[in-house]
Formats: sequence, structure tokens, C-alpha cells
Amino acid sequence: MSMRHDSEDLERVDAPRQLVLALDHAISYAREDFLEGPSNAKALALVERWPDWPSRLIALIGPEGSGKSHLAAIWAELSGARVISARRLGETDLPQSLATGALVVEDLDTRDGDGHALDERALFHLINLAREEGADILFTSRVSPPSLPVHIRDLQSRLRMLPVVELEAPDDEMLRALLFKLAADRQLAVDAALVNFLANRIERSFAGAHRAVAELDEEALRRQRPVTRALAAELFRAT
Repeated sequence: MSMRHDSEDLERVDAPRQLVLALDHAISYAREDFLEGPSNAKALALVERWPDWPSRLIALIGPEGSGKSHLAAIWAELSGARVISARRLGETDLPQSLATGALVVEDLDTRDGDGHALDERALFHLINLAREEGADILFTSRVSPPSLPVHIRDLQSRLRMLPVVELEAPDDEMLRALLFKLAADRQLAVDAALVNFLANRIERSFAGAHRAVAELDEEALRRQRPVTRALAAELFRAT
């Protein structure tokens, strides 16, 4: 066996496999990029109705990927609201957070990296402070605030009084429009045939659409293939 042959074999064995990098994809939270439909009509109407709200404190409820953060960003642009995460309430200068008279508190239901729940005392203080100062707060959550496992009774009472606007599951038209948008966010060229194929096979939810487009994009990068219906058929076979 020649040394040249051995060298070629070694190069083939040792050649590193191509890695698929997890890249951040630009997502626009502009009003013109918000997908409107029956599932979010009430929530969008509420946001654009401000400052004529039925209550100064309102909760926006919906599943993962349903557009809560996009709606919150639209409202923040309209109202001049600051945006904070609920998990950071205990570390936040609460009076300063209400300096503009409007505030978005995202993800009431989430926990921090160590599994700790939100700071109940800080949330209770924030709600009371907002009422005293006449400030507006938009809370976002995947679950209704009264169902949060809080222990301070007065906070439980405050959460039960929050008006709730709910984002519903996407209908067929919204699901297809969302798939097109998610693909565009990743600079993927998709056609109606591919989108229809996906819409008929994936979990019919906002989160399902996000996962499907991400998986398709990552697999196309891994295989160095274009995003096609054939590739989608390999990933999402009918059961």
C-alpha cells in the first residue's frame, strides 16, 4: 500500500464533520410585521385601544409562540413602556421601572435558571405602586394569573382581579401565514406546496410551527440541501 493512499485515507477519516451552528435569527416586532387573525383579534384590539383600557393592569395570556411578546412590543412602542422580565422583579428598581407610566412585565409563569419562582413580594409591591401612581402594566403569561402558585393571599386577590385577554390557537389560515413568516425570518425560500404539506402534518399550534421551521432549517444546513417538500417529507412523514 502506498504512502499516498495511506495519507488520503487518513485525511478522509480525520476530516471534521460539518457542524450546524445555532444562529440567532432576526425577528421583527414592528406593527406591520404582526400577523393578524381570529386567534389574536381581541388581543390586538386591546393593545391598539390604549389608553382607553377597561383597567390599568391587564394580563395577556397565550401559549408559547402565540405572539405575546410581539403584542407587548407593539404596546410598548405606543405607550413608551419599559419592558422587564418577571423573573427579575426582585432585582429591579420598581419605582424607576414605572417612570414612564407604563410597563410590560413578561412571562409571569416562568422560573429562573435555578427553578425559583417569581418574587411574590416584589410583584405585590409593583401592583400596589402602579395603582398608587396611576401607571399601566401589561403582563404576559402562558397561564392565567389566578392559577399561579403564589402564597401571599393579598397577591392572590390582586391576580384574580386582573382582566385577562387570551390568544387562541391558530386557525388554518394563520398557521400557514405563520409558517411563511417564520421561514422568511430565517431567509428560507418556501412555496405554497411546502407550507401546505407542513401545515397538514405538524402539531397545530404556534409552538409546533416554530419547531417545524427550525428543524427543517437545521436539517437543510446539516445536509447542505435546499429546503424542499422532499426534505420536509423525510422529516415529517405522515403517521
